[in-house]
Amino acid sequence: MNPPALSCSFEVEIPDWLNSCLIDREQGSANSSADWSSEENALICGAFEFAYRLHECQRRRSGEPYIIHPIAVAGLLRDLGGSSAMIAAGFLHDVVEDTDVTPEQIEEMFGPEVRQLVEGVTKLSKFNFSSKTERQAENFRRMFLAMAKDIRVIVVKLADRLHNMRTLDSLPDAKRRRIALETREIFAPLANRLGIGRFKWELEDLAFKYLEPESYREMQELVAEKRTDREARLANVTEVLRDRLKQVGIDCIDVSGRPKHLYGIYQKMQRQNKKFQEIYDVAAVRTIVKNNEECYRALAIVHDVFRPIPGRFKDYIGLPKPNRYQSLHTVVIGQTGRPIEIQIRTLEMHQVAEYGIAAHWKYKETGSSVAQMSSDDEKFTWLRQLLEWQSDLKDAQEYLDNVKDNLFDEDVYVFTPQGDVISLKRGATPVDFAYRIHTEIGNHCAGAKVNDRMVPLDTPLKNGDIVEVMTQKNCHPSLDWLNFVVTTGARNRIRQWYKRSHRDENVARGREMLEKEMGKNGFESLLKSESMHQVAQRCNYQEVEDLLAALGYGEVTLNSVVNRLREAVKTHRPTEDDTDSLDYEQLELTPSTSSRALREAPRPLPSGKSPIIGVEGLVYHLAGCCSPVPGEAIVGAVTRRDRGISIHRQGCPNLDRISGDRLLPVSWNPTDEESGRAQTYPVEISIEVLDRVGVLNDILSRLKDNNVNVRSANVKTYMGKPAAIELGIDICDRHQLDRTFAQIRQMSDVLNLRRMGQMED
Repeated sequence: MNPPALSCSFEVEIPDWLNSCLIDREQGSANSSADWSSEENALICGAFEFAYRLHECQRRRSGEPYIIHPIAVAGLLRDLGGSSAMIAAGFLHDVVEDTDVTPEQIEEMFGPEVRQLVEGVTKLSKFNFSSKTERQAENFRRMFLAMAKDIRVIVVKLADRLHNMRTLDSLPDAKRRRIALETREIFAPLANRLGIGRFKWELEDLAFKYLEPESYREMQELVAEKRTDREARLANVTEVLRDRLKQVGIDCIDVSGRPKHLYGIYQKMQRQNKKFQEIYDVAAVRTIVKNNEECYRALAIVHDVFRPIPGRFKDYIGLPKPNRYQSLHTVVIGQTGRPIEIQIRTLEMHQVAEYGIAAHWKYKETGSSVAQMSSDDEKFTWLRQLLEWQSDLKDAQEYLDNVKDNLFDEDVYVFTPQGDVISLKRGATPVDFAYRIHTEIGNHCAGAKVNDRMVPLDTPLKNGDIVEVMTQKNCHPSLDWLNFVVTTGARNRIRQWYKRSHRDENVARGREMLEKEMGKNGFESLLKSESMHQVAQRCNYQEVEDLLAALGYGEVTLNSVVNRLREAVKTHRPTEDDTDSLDYEQLELTPSTSSRALREAPRPLPSGKSPIIGVEGLVYHLAGCCSPVPGEAIVGAVTRRDRGISIHRQGCPNLDRISGDRLLPVSWNPTDEESGRAQTYPVEISIEVLDRVGVLNDILSRLKDNNVNVRSANVKTYMGKPAAIELGIDICDRHQLDRTFAQIRQMSDVLNLRRMGQMED
């Protein structure tokens, strides 16, 4: 497939490396400097020319030709040592989103590898979501799933984000801040997780520039003021150190000083509540030697030449960071009497510190997928954990919060009694440790020893602790654990255990909800029918009982089950030979006979300004037993005590006790709905939740997001049992209520949600 020729053309400066590729292709030779074969070179050039034609008439917000962006992304990937497929994906990463080209066409022209990378980076901009939060959550879900197939997806995405951050000035201030915040919270930590230090530092500094411009300018001025003195001091230290190392036979590959990035200095000032003048490691001396043995020998020389500061030595060679960073760090008093940080590492360690996972490609090591690179170590434990729990977190805001929480440094290292190193988040407890070892260890945790001493289960662990977990078969998780565990994995496994342990209750609750909606007649046959089994599978459950359990604790909504069931009934009509005894005609009727009769009665035409049609000039009120709202089918009932007309939802059990001659056909006035008046109606809801700190606040935030006012709140807690939250809320219509219920039900801590009164939702 070739895109049509376009009439417009822009002057675009082609970088030297790309120009060399194009010349080599024309001359029929490979680019030996990049070690690409002629086929790889042809792939890169073809991807560039294809992207150039597709983006030829497009401009960025700054007015520059759009093709500048793909060229810059491809260049960043080349600098990281990316393969020809990665560089081609850099050129093509926006074509599926911004043009009419399909992934199938990408595969046809450039192969399945390039298609997989491009699809992994492409955002879900062509899908409809109810909120920006939901869109963002789905983008990240898709990105992490793509990362599981090929970790290079996120490297391409990081290169895309870095160039976008470099050219953010042309966007409106609000959009700049939104992108910068997402960069700081998601993409910079991702770069850190992958060990790509050069990306992480620049992403953080650029986000700092747009989120806190005054502090950024202040840091720039402070660093610039001391630059001359700092450079002289570093030059003096490096010269002394190089000479001493040479005297003892250590031939250094490099000894050099480097300034630390602005955001790192600013963070340390905020964290330690210090002024700039009190931060001693604004710059560091980096010493690169040949092997591990020379690292420790060099450390001894450093401590002999300069006086070390106690407690300021870290051995990341013996105990690497989770992102594979290795180095010796020590802080010493320099010749001018000021502290200075010295880092000692091998060339291989330096390559990993700069390029992280990309060092595998830049320095010609093999392997690119998570499976290949994490089968023999814990380099990608964090990614496996993201994939393990992301399917359990269906609430978009909760998912994003956990992603952000899980991406930051795991900087507490503890040991098993066998001497294995386990990395955990700061503040982790023995319960977090137990669940990191194995789910069953956590589920049966009865106590813990830290350094051979019994400790409470909520004790924060420290670096170097030796942790031993004691288990008992009859022990099980406590809901109190949710108030102190800090790892997402532990929190989700506690919730999952509780839901599974209450399976029978959830199945009974789900069965009751479905029976009330569908009616008792033929209900047992319905549960055993092929249609019901199809509905369970469509909802991603193996058995009908699994679906009922999910319905009982709110993982799926009653409306979605009923709608899918009725669709299945329509497509599965029994033949004469079919032994299915289910009465299919009955399933298409509403459960209440009186409701069916009213549905068949003629409706009055819309008239007047009354919210309800059919009661004009009469006194009426909304029944408290079922609290109807606009969008729901309603029935009027004449009261016996001169209280006018009582308006009920169709299917309300109280209607069955009222004779047919007292029922009135009524409906909501559509002209009232279309008028845009913000009239609200009271609804009482009951929520059963796992008791933890902050759960009520999380629920209230969902209500706020949907513009729902809360009139009253009542919380009841029970020792070792779920909490009950009763809320009085004001609702505009059924659509708002359904949307709000769906978001609350998706929260992991919510076990059940229903409308209060005699008629459950």
